[in-house]
Parts: sequence; C-alpha cells; structure tokens
Amino acid sequence: MNADFLAGLEFWEREKGVSREVLMAAVQEALLQAAKKAVGPARELRVVMDSKNGDIKAFAKLIVADKVISQHDQISVFDARRLKADAKVGDEIEKEVTPQGFGRIAAQYAKQALMQKVRQAEKAMLLTEYKDRVGDIVSGTVRRFDRSDVILDLGKYEAIMPNKERVPTEEYQVGERIRCFVKAVQEGDRGPEIILSRADTRFIVKLFQLEVSEINDGTIEIKGIAREPGFRTKMAVYSRDSKVDPVGACVGLRGQRVKNIVRELNNEKVDVIPWSSDIKTFVTKALEPAKVRSIEADEVRKRLHILVSEDQLSLAIGKRGQNARLTQRLTGWDVEINAEHVVIKGFDEKVAEAIAQIATVPGISREQADALVHAGVTRLDDLLQAEPADIADIPEIGEQAAAILESARTEAMRRHSSGGGSAHS
Repeated sequence: MNADFLAGLEFWEREKGVSREVLMAAVQEALLQAAKKAVGPARELRVVMDSKNGDIKAFAKLIVADKVISQHDQISVFDARRLKADAKVGDEIEKEVTPQGFGRIAAQYAKQALMQKVRQAEKAMLLTEYKDRVGDIVSGTVRRFDRSDVILDLGKYEAIMPNKERVPTEEYQVGERIRCFVKAVQEGDRGPEIILSRADTRFIVKLFQLEVSEINDGTIEIKGIAREPGFRTKMAVYSRDSKVDPVGACVGLRGQRVKNIVRELNNEKVDVIPWSSDIKTFVTKALEPAKVRSIEADEVRKRLHILVSEDQLSLAIGKRGQNARLTQRLTGWDVEINAEHVVIKGFDEKVAEAIAQIATVPGISREQADALVHAGVTRLDDLLQAEPADIADIPEIGEQAAAILESARTEAMRRHSSGGGSAHS
C-alpha cells in the first residue's frame, strides 16, 4: 500500500461524497480478510495501516507458554521476553505477523473493497437524490448505447433511456446533449437505476409547465393529452380565468412558446385545443382543421358518430388514422368518422318531382302537370307569371289554359294566407 492509494481515498471522498471514515472502515475490513488469508489461523488478528505512508502491518495476540503447542495461539517465554522483558507465562503478547509481500495482496483486497463501498454509497446517494426528482426534466450527455438503450451521463450518475422510452423518429449521437423526463428511480439488475424518457406524454406536460407560466401557476389546466411520439400531440387546455385565453397563452406571442416546445421535440406537431364540457364542441375542435357536418352522441356507450363531407374525410381521419386515434384518446370517447353521402338527383327524378309538385294544385290533373313540365313549366311560380296564350298550345291544355292559371293563382293565395307554403315551393 502506498501514497497513491491514500490519494485515491481522498479522490473518492471528494468526488463521490463518501466520508473518509466509511471508506477507511471498508478498507480496514478488507485488510483483515486479506491478513486472515495470508497469515492463516492467528489469535485475535488485527491489521494496522499507517495513514501517512500507507504501510500495512498485521498483529496477533499470543499467550506466553512454557511449551508452545499451537504456534497460532502461543508464544514461548524466550520469544515473548524479546518483545517484552518482564513477560511471564499466561501473559498476552501482541506480535507482528506480517507475511512477506503482504502489502501487494492487501492493497488488491483494499481496492476491491473500496470500489464496492463506493458503488454502494453511490447507489444510496442516487436513491436519496433522485427519488424526489421523478417527474422533473434533466439534461444529460449521450455516453454509449447498450443494444438499443441509451446511457446518459448526468454528471455524478449515469442514467438509462430504454428503447421503449425513445422517440422512434429521433437518432442520438455519442456526445450529444439532450433533455429527458425522469420517469422512475428503480432497482435494476445492477442496483438502482434512473429511468429517463423522451416518449412519455408527461414529458410534454412538463415542457409546457416550464414554458407557460399560466400553467405553472394553475391559471390554465391541462385537461387531457394524447401523443404519438415523434409525430403528433393533441393537448386540451382550460382557463380558470375568463380573461385568459388558454390556447393563446400556450401558443404565445407569434407562436413563440409552442415553437420552443416543438423545437425541443424535433418538430413533432403539437395541437393545442380548448377544452369543453360539451363533447360535441370538444370533438369538433379536436378534429380541426377538418370541418364536421354533424355529430351523433351515444352518452351511454360514450360513442360518437361523426359525419364530414367527402373532401374532408381524409383530413378528419388523418394520415394512417392518426387524427382520429388521437381525438379518441383525448376525449375518451369512441370516435367513428364517415363521409356524408350527398345524393345527386338525376334528370328523370327531377322531372318526376316537378310533375308531382304541379299536380298538388287543385284543378290541375297529373296528365296536365306532365304536359306543363315537359313544356318547361316546372314550378307554381312559373304558372303565376304565365298568360293563357303561353300555355294554350301545349297538348292536354288547350282551352283549359285560363282555368289552369286561375287554379294556380287560387292555390298560391291559399298557401300564402295559411302560411303553410310559398309560391316558390
């Protein structure tokens, strides 16, 4: 053992925060184990290390005897008096029993014990220091990769970002500095581990808390959040103060607040949505920019049947169904989105409807209505603007022209006075 070892003790004490007394106790125990192995059986064996020069000596307490039966336990009167002039039979004499080359063996044992004690102390400090930091954001440097897991240097300690906590669109480089969410401090195969995440939804919640003072002070509440890491996040916010716009506060002046978060997320899209207790209003906002035509809500089953125009369907569902999925997670309701089918009437159908409408006028038969429509008179309003001569040449009308027009005017007046219809129907 030498001065280098003592310098090592000072280093561990300074860098790892382990007290010198704890380290020395661990070293002392290791030295004793080394001595027992090197010396063999010895009565009341003890080891002493000089704190100045690092020299190590082993001592045993032997009993003075006339006749030595066991060299491990006894010492002759002659040998005892060489150590202590007045030694007599039955006395206990401490004798140095340091074997040749013991320093090298002892140093090896001591270093192993020291490293083990430092690791134990580190683990204890890690648990003490980081158990209260779960839920915080920390910054670390990528040190290496263990298969697909990322090992980060946080300064005093190393932490692990498991593969499942990585963002699939992100690639990390050794030496790169990144921010992560402290997800847990837990016992692993090699002792306590700090588990980090960039994929956890709470990472975004914490980023907004740090960036938006109104969230941090409780004015704005995050009511819900749904995320597909690396691609898109939807977050619903609500303001307890009617004077504070929750979406505007989160987005910031010229979008600066949300831009800072999007930059941290490597351009993951973030939609900030105003929360509403009315599910129809809420889901309409959640599906923007798609425009919703109608919503049917099944309160019992918590299902929403949403209709959008055909040109809005792909926008509402999103790429690979992402927009619909996130909306469903955010609202907590099952969401079904379908295109509203607009029926385009054919020419024959329109003609049939026009004939049926004209035939509802008392005094006009279905055959006369058919003749009028095929002549271009398709509405009651057309008859009101016509003269008898205009329709007299139409087959099936002839001399009935004046009577038909009179019937039309009578029906129009009836509808108008009753409020049940209009001349334009």
